[in-house]
Amino acid sequence: MSQQLSTDDIRNAANLSRLAVDDQTAASYADNLQKILAMMDVLDAVDTDNIKPLANIHEACQALRADTPDAKIDRDAFQAVAPNAQDGLYLVPQVIE
Repeated sequence: MSQQLSTDDIRNAANLSRLAVDDQTAASYADNLQKILAMMDVLDAVDTDNIKPLANIHEACQALRADTPDAKIDRDAFQAVAPNAQDGLYLVPQVIE
Protein backbone atom coordinates (compact mmCIF):
# COMPACT_ATOMS: atom_id res chain seq x y z
CA MET A 1 0.00 0.00 0.00
CA SER A 2 1.05 3.59 -0.58
CA GLN A 3 2.67 5.65 2.10
CA GLN A 4 0.21 7.26 4.49
CA LEU A 5 -0.51 10.95 3.97
CA SER A 6 -0.59 13.11 7.06
CA THR A 7 -2.18 16.45 7.74
CA ASP A 8 1.39 17.81 7.88
CA ASP A 9 1.88 16.69 4.26
CA ILE A 10 -1.29 18.54 3.27
CA ARG A 11 -0.33 21.68 5.18
CA ASN A 12 3.14 21.60 3.59
CA ALA A 13 1.66 21.29 0.08
CA ALA A 14 -0.81 24.08 0.88
CA ASN A 15 2.02 26.28 2.12
CA LEU A 16 4.02 25.67 -1.07
CA SER A 17 0.89 26.56 -3.06
CA ARG A 18 0.32 29.65 -0.90
CA LEU A 19 -3.08 28.35 0.23
CA ALA A 20 -4.54 28.69 3.71
CA VAL A 21 -5.78 25.33 5.02
CA ASP A 22 -7.09 24.80 8.54
CA ASP A 23 -6.52 21.57 10.51
CA GLN A 24 -10.00 20.15 9.84
CA THR A 25 -9.71 20.75 6.08
CA ALA A 26 -6.17 19.32 6.02
CA ALA A 27 -7.41 16.17 7.76
CA SER A 28 -10.28 15.84 5.28
CA TYR A 29 -7.94 16.33 2.30
CA ALA A 30 -5.49 13.77 3.70
CA ASP A 31 -8.31 11.23 4.11
CA ASN A 32 -9.68 11.82 0.61
CA LEU A 33 -6.25 11.68 -1.02
CA GLN A 34 -5.45 8.50 0.90
CA LYS A 35 -8.60 6.90 -0.54
CA ILE A 36 -7.56 7.94 -4.04
CA LEU A 37 -4.08 6.48 -3.54
CA ALA A 38 -5.59 3.26 -2.20
CA MET A 39 -7.68 2.98 -5.38
CA MET A 40 -4.54 3.54 -7.44
CA ASP A 41 -2.94 0.61 -5.57
CA VAL A 42 -5.93 -1.56 -6.53
CA LEU A 43 -5.60 -0.52 -10.17
CA ASP A 44 -1.84 -1.08 -10.06
CA ALA A 45 -2.42 -4.67 -8.90
CA VAL A 46 -4.44 -5.54 -12.03
CA ASP A 47 -2.49 -7.75 -14.45
CA THR A 48 -2.43 -5.92 -17.80
CA ASP A 49 0.47 -7.80 -19.41
CA ASN A 50 -1.63 -9.36 -22.18
CA ILE A 51 -3.94 -6.39 -22.71
CA LYS A 52 -3.52 -4.52 -25.97
CA PRO A 53 -3.54 -0.72 -25.60
CA LEU A 54 -6.37 1.02 -27.40
CA ALA A 55 -7.48 4.54 -28.07
CA ASN A 56 -11.17 3.79 -28.47
CA ILE A 57 -13.18 1.05 -26.76
CA HIS A 58 -15.16 0.53 -29.96
CA GLU A 59 -12.01 0.29 -32.10
CA ALA A 60 -13.55 2.71 -34.54
CA CYS A 61 -12.33 5.94 -36.00
CA GLN A 62 -14.18 9.17 -35.55
CA ALA A 63 -15.57 10.46 -38.83
CA LEU A 64 -14.29 13.98 -39.31
CA ARG A 65 -15.71 16.64 -41.57
CA ALA A 66 -13.56 18.17 -44.25
CA ASP A 67 -11.53 21.17 -43.13
CA THR A 68 -12.91 23.71 -45.55
CA PRO A 69 -13.53 27.45 -45.22
CA ASP A 70 -17.07 28.33 -44.24
CA ALA A 71 -18.63 31.17 -46.22
CA LYS A 72 -21.17 31.70 -43.39
CA ILE A 73 -18.61 33.47 -41.19
CA ASP A 74 -19.33 37.19 -41.12
CA ARG A 75 -16.04 38.78 -40.08
CA ASP A 76 -17.52 42.27 -40.00
CA ALA A 77 -20.24 41.20 -37.55
CA PHE A 78 -17.70 39.50 -35.26
CA GLN A 79 -15.30 42.42 -35.37
CA ALA A 80 -18.10 44.91 -34.72
CA VAL A 81 -18.32 43.61 -31.14
CA ALA A 82 -14.55 43.18 -30.66
CA PRO A 83 -12.91 45.65 -28.28
CA ASN A 84 -10.32 46.63 -30.89
CA ALA A 85 -10.12 45.60 -34.55
CA GLN A 86 -8.51 47.21 -37.55
CA ASP A 87 -8.16 46.19 -41.22
CA GLY A 88 -9.72 42.79 -40.59
CA LEU A 89 -7.42 41.98 -37.66
CA TYR A 90 -8.08 41.77 -33.94
CA LEU A 91 -5.77 44.08 -32.02
CA VAL A 92 -4.62 42.86 -28.62
CA PRO A 93 -2.34 44.40 -25.96
CA GLN A 94 1.35 43.65 -26.34
CA VAL A 95 2.43 41.04 -23.81
CA ILE A 96 6.08 40.58 -24.80
CA GLU A 97 8.45 43.52 -24.86
